[in-house]
Amino acid sequence: MPPAAPIPCRWRDGALLPAYLTEADHPWLRRLLDDHAAFVGRPRREWEARLEEPAGGGIPDERRRWAARVLAAAVRTRCAAPLRPSVAREAAFEEAARGAPDRDQALAAAAARLGVDVETLGEALFADLPGEQRVGEAVPALDPAGLALRANLALVRALLQRAASVRIEACGHARTLVSYARLRGLICTVRASRGERDAVLDLSGPFALFRRTHLYGRALADLVPHLAWSHSFRLEADCEVRGRRGRLALRSGDPFLPSAEPRRFDSAVEAHLARALARLAPEWDAVREPEPVQVGERLLFPDFLLRHRHDPRRRWWLEVVGFWTPSYLEDKLRSYRAAALDRLILCIDADRACGDGDVPSGAKVVRYRRRVDAAEVVRVLREEQAPPPHVPGAGLSGRAAHGMPG
Repeated sequence: MPPAAPIPCRWRDGALLPAYLTEADHPWLRRLLDDHAAFVGRPRREWEARLEEPAGGGIPDERRRWAARVLAAAVRTRCAAPLRPSVAREAAFEEAARGAPDRDQALAAAAARLGVDVETLGEALFADLPGEQRVGEAVPALDPAGLALRANLALVRALLQRAASVRIEACGHARTLVSYARLRGLICTVRASRGERDAVLDLSGPFALFRRTHLYGRALADLVPHLAWSHSFRLEADCEVRGRRGRLALRSGDPFLPSAEPRRFDSAVEAHLARALARLAPEWDAVREPEPVQVGERLLFPDFLLRHRHDPRRRWWLEVVGFWTPSYLEDKLRSYRAAALDRLILCIDADRACGDGDVPSGAKVVRYRRRVDAAEVVRVLREEQAPPPHVPGAGLSGRAAHGMPG
């Protein structure tokens, strides 16, 4: 792959402006694609050397290098050796170890042993190295418009990986965005906005965290193509690029590639937990994705409502948390308590702590790696005491409670 290209953007009055590729760039993008077609079947190092040559003709070098890198990531390569390179190397090294006086004689002995000529053996020796693999077609096939959209998406993804905070206002498909953010484990709070289907998502950016910043940044960037499916959206992020800060703004209609059509994002962690709870605690119903809980303007999205089948007063809410910081968990607990929902179980990913400190005291926490231990969740449920039954006359004196005169 060509060397990393600087992110094409500029700053104006505190705003960070992506240098999007537009229809005006389609002619030189076509030439870039034609260059790739001319190198199909040739060693990748030759094509990458071509990409590093100056384009000339007034083509913006920064944007061309960015588009070239995006194209290179989409191009498949293959090993075209007539002989497995590992077999060729093994034979050559063994002949050298047996005392062949020089390289040429070691290769000749190895070729004779494998039943090929020396030229064929030489072609196979390093054919699996990245630079020697043969250039293939781009997957999917690209035209100038498609390459521009992919390059623009890569551009905004790269900028968001340098964000400290992100705010998204979405109208339509807001629940899909929230579900996807939760599936990727993003540190996210949600509040209601103007209309019934509107929501505002506030997300931590990787530059606000202490650890797991690379993995978190990729997860945050993966949210971008799903924005295009909202009826309308606006994203604002505080980013730092090349040591300079700027305010990034994305909105409906910006020219980047959308995701595939949204589907119901089903977490394998949650699906496994639901099955295990049904097996281990049949007396509890696990209601997946219950209605959001509104606390003031804020919306809480529990993953499960755990409700006792024979005593509906016994209820627990459960959230599966991906990336987390202690302050994020404390804020979540505070919000649930403000909604008078004290029975909350937090299942937190033990490998996704993004800050210093431990979980808040008093929290019912189940740590997990890959899968939540349903037995630990059941232990919390069964330790809890059932609410006392309602006794008519409770709070009166003993005589009054039994209908006796005082």
